[in-house]
Amino acid sequence: MKDTILIKGARENNLKNISLSIPKYKLVVLTGPSGSGKSTLAMDTLQRECQRQYMDSMRMTADTIGKPKVDSIEGLSPSISVGQHVTNRNPRSTVGTVTDIYTFIRFIFARLGERICPSCSGSIPPTFEPTGLMAEEDEGWGSQTIGCPHCGAELEKLGMAHFSFNKPEGACGACSGLGHVASINEAAVFNPELSLRDGGVASLNGVHRDIQIRILMAAAKHYGFELDPDQPLKELGEVQRDLLYCGAESEAFKRHYPNAKAVQGTKFEGVIPSLWRRYKEKEGEAGAQEKEGGFFQEQLCPECLGARLKEEVRLVQVADASISDVMDWSLGELFEWTSSLQTALPPEGLHLLEPILADLPTRLKRIIDVGLGYLSMNRQTVTLSGGETQRLRLASLLGSGLTGVLYILDEPTTGLHPRDTVGLIRVLQQLRDLGNTVLVIEHDIEMMRAADHIIDIGPGAGLNGGNVVGEGSLEDLMASEHSVTGAYLRDEGLQPPTRIRRTGNGQQITIRQAQARNINIPAVSFPLGCLVSVTGVSGSGKSTLVFDILAQGSANGLDQTGCQEITGLEQVGNIVIFDQSPMGRIQRSNVATYTDMFTQLRQLFAGLPEAKKRKLTTKHFSFNTSGGRCETCQGLGVLSLDMNFLPDLEVRCHDCNGRRFTDEVLQVQYEGYSISDLLNMSVQESLPILKTETKIAGLIEMLCEVGLGYLKWGQSVKTLSGGEGQRIRLAKELSKPSKNHTLYLLDEPTTGLHPSDIKQLHILLNKLVESGNTVVVVEHSLELIRESDWVIDIGPEGGAAGGTLVAEGTPEQVTEVAASYTGMFLRRVLAGGL
Repeated sequence: MKDTILIKGARENNLKNISLSIPKYKLVVLTGPSGSGKSTLAMDTLQRECQRQYMDSMRMTADTIGKPKVDSIEGLSPSISVGQHVTNRNPRSTVGTVTDIYTFIRFIFARLGERICPSCSGSIPPTFEPTGLMAEEDEGWGSQTIGCPHCGAELEKLGMAHFSFNKPEGACGACSGLGHVASINEAAVFNPELSLRDGGVASLNGVHRDIQIRILMAAAKHYGFELDPDQPLKELGEVQRDLLYCGAESEAFKRHYPNAKAVQGTKFEGVIPSLWRRYKEKEGEAGAQEKEGGFFQEQLCPECLGARLKEEVRLVQVADASISDVMDWSLGELFEWTSSLQTALPPEGLHLLEPILADLPTRLKRIIDVGLGYLSMNRQTVTLSGGETQRLRLASLLGSGLTGVLYILDEPTTGLHPRDTVGLIRVLQQLRDLGNTVLVIEHDIEMMRAADHIIDIGPGAGLNGGNVVGEGSLEDLMASEHSVTGAYLRDEGLQPPTRIRRTGNGQQITIRQAQARNINIPAVSFPLGCLVSVTGVSGSGKSTLVFDILAQGSANGLDQTGCQEITGLEQVGNIVIFDQSPMGRIQRSNVATYTDMFTQLRQLFAGLPEAKKRKLTTKHFSFNTSGGRCETCQGLGVLSLDMNFLPDLEVRCHDCNGRRFTDEVLQVQYEGYSISDLLNMSVQESLPILKTETKIAGLIEMLCEVGLGYLKWGQSVKTLSGGEGQRIRLAKELSKPSKNHTLYLLDEPTTGLHPSDIKQLHILLNKLVESGNTVVVVEHSLELIRESDWVIDIGPEGGAAGGTLVAEGTPEQVTEVAASYTGMFLRRVLAGGL
């Protein structure tokens, strides 16, 4: 049996024909600067070849997955990649449902719950009758009844389905188990001053509006009345309004023509029914677009107050807690409650707990070990960060019992405090000990220390990367003269520098009586003119303090969110927020279009003599409009293939061969390169070609400074991580000088950065501060925290056990606070050596 994965001649993207062996059944860390080729090696070469060979062995069409540019890979195993992209956007999906923990809790309440009789309010104890396996519980349950021992009233017996908000038996009738109710915001949809054709109905626009007007006119003609689409809505009569608002099939309209029937082409749906239909069809992600348009307003369900379940179900108790209570607890509190169930329940019910206690505590412990003990079961999965989603999946994989699998993980420590990294490492080692190979793309020093084998890719990013510059243990890397990671660690081992902390400009922003989510802080101050780090374990309340309270503050002191008052904001000209939100899901948006560089590039090409000779304008050099683009792929360069139950696959367009434009456009060249050639280049590669174009060159240099020179101009922004997206926004901001004091709020800007790149980021953040601004970062990276002027540490734990101010001051002052976990880890890095 092969104990290594042998890769020969890998040439994908920037990989320089590398050959290496990866030991199997070990914890292997792949490290190196951002853009050096780590993901290319792990995802685009290893993972893709695993998928291709697996599909081939299943007699599925493997040719749709292109063979990576590699001579050979031997010793492959089936692979599972655990990335950071949130794929489940269903509003009904919660932490409890995706981990199956909620199934266990439903079983406990269905079998061991004490319920209240609605007739006499007497307590009905559980029957403790022996039952089958949990998975079979809902099968053939049917409608069974029990009698109240006090008043004899006959009640429906509660099964597991009654404790599910996704089933009609248990879902609250008012909100159908969603916890909130929606209503149409008619003021946002209808403008009575405008006519239908002029945009009086905001939900109808473009071609769709023209089609709907035609159907509406046909309906009016069919029923025999006039309807003028150029007449303001406020002047419409009752019949016209009922048809427009409610539709031809509604009771409101039918009362005017009780005997007339709509025929094909006259069945106008009505604006309001159409909005409801679209809302329900796209209840998940796309439904959010309707809400964003302001057409719907959501509020907490008045009946269940967000608990999602029927009242009789919410009244059932086990060990003095209702299912609503249990859903609101953190998973850490839930773990303690399940552990205490054996002593809280009568002995005759303990046999029912055996299958639960054999599995549930183990599942909860795994999730707590990956640093997610602060999450609650009712937390919607759509609100989780990429790092949280990845670690939740990792905890579930450990329970799957699979062996002989290659797991590829993309920076699982993202968003983790150094204290929680220890638990994550333990989980990865357990995954390895089951007989799996765990390959982790990572920059965290502790993860490298725990690795059985490290592979360092570099020495730089993009063109300057793609080589194996070091292999072995952390000590081996430090001994290697070529290893970038080793060089960084050698520097760290030297005498620590004397750091001078800025004291700021004497002004500060103070938040008093901050109370939002788990935050409860009487007063906290942010000194202006400094680099401030807000730290604490995952879930302690850092983001709540910075983005939900500070970012929402207003200089006039009115309507403050989550606190009594914020003072000092009048000293700040404006607030700029760089969070980790995705840069967009639009396939057409790429690095060039997002940074506005593409506009400059199109103008440059349109101004060339060859373009003028061919009468080509800036429009022809855009792949987003018809004229110069390839119409087969509509300028995307790729065609999407529907793979039925598998994710869609993208294949290169056979007409333009992935070049996006027509031959005529491609014949116009600048310095020997077509516009397509430049889009296929990395930012760094394009600098020597475009260095004479001042505006473009300035942006290129700034992108290289924030460590993004390896990105390709034509790369879709959908493929960028949260950290990369944040740094692109930072480069855009830095390329236009601010005129007044700006407060910059950043959410973990070091995400995805190698320690050597963090140094570069620190230089850039310093530039912002030296220009008379204030930078506040929510951060876990000790390398950036130790360089800050001021640290605000929130905690001490996550969830309900967090939210208080543990320490504030310079990094040195924070190390002296015994209760601060951040201080404990800072003490070591300030002394030199990580």
